[in-house]
Amino acid sequence: MGMRLSIDAELDYHLPRRADVLLQLEAAQMPDQRVVEDKLTVASDQALKPVEGLQGIGRRVWTSGEGHFTARYMATVEVERTASDLSSMRIAALSDLPGDVIHFLWPSRYCQSDKLHGFAVKEFGSFQGGAKVQAIADWTRENLDYVPGCSDATTTAHDTFQQKKGICRDFAHVMISLARALDIPARMVSAYAWGLKPPDFHAVVEVWLDGGWQLVDPTGLAPVEGLVRIGVGRDATDISFMTIFGGSASLNRQSVRVQRLD
Repeated sequence: MGMRLSIDAELDYHLPRRADVLLQLEAAQMPDQRVVEDKLTVASDQALKPVEGLQGIGRRVWTSGEGHFTARYMATVEVERTASDLSSMRIAALSDLPGDVIHFLWPSRYCQSDKLHGFAVKEFGSFQGGAKVQAIADWTRENLDYVPGCSDATTTAHDTFQQKKGICRDFAHVMISLARALDIPARMVSAYAWGLKPPDFHAVVEVWLDGGWQLVDPTGLAPVEGLVRIGVGRDATDISFMTIFGGSASLNRQSVRVQRLD
């Protein structure tokens, strides 16, 4: 059974000097989530220039600003998705992976899968098929504490693995790293999440099983049936909702609201 969701996200920042801004706020049009209507409004003296998102999923928008900078995204999205039984799924042979999936086997800036290889083999090596991925998700959820403010933009999966605490971004980095350490493609997903408390932008994971990408929330804070993907990437570098080039910004206010309409 699907659900119809209303999304309302607002950003309010101050840019002390002129800077280019890359926004990634719009819900992606995908087979299991249909954008019924949406609108992105940016208070800027520059025109908006849309570009395709990574892997052809969603889109990013270039703009620039100085001083008071605001953006608001509103959408209605119909999600048709059920939670997958990961344990019953098949892990693909490496030689069977599509070319655009191979990219997600390798370490990346925040997901140093090579540093977690030894632990991953010892802890999860005995599991078979998708049960291995389920075991990784369970371990991440059970062994990391969700602690807002304990990490920052420089925190890596290896840092979080050692500290055993983080936020959704960090949980996702750890799960991705452990999966890649066992030669299972995994990528990071930015999403709007129904049922997430407190409401915010959310980071989750997709793993390649049974010939397709399967959504997993390693925090366990939001049901996958109510996730609306924004974009995907190797790690947090690729899925940031706002990236500022040539300057910095201070946050005035930010809010995300996801409500069920049906």
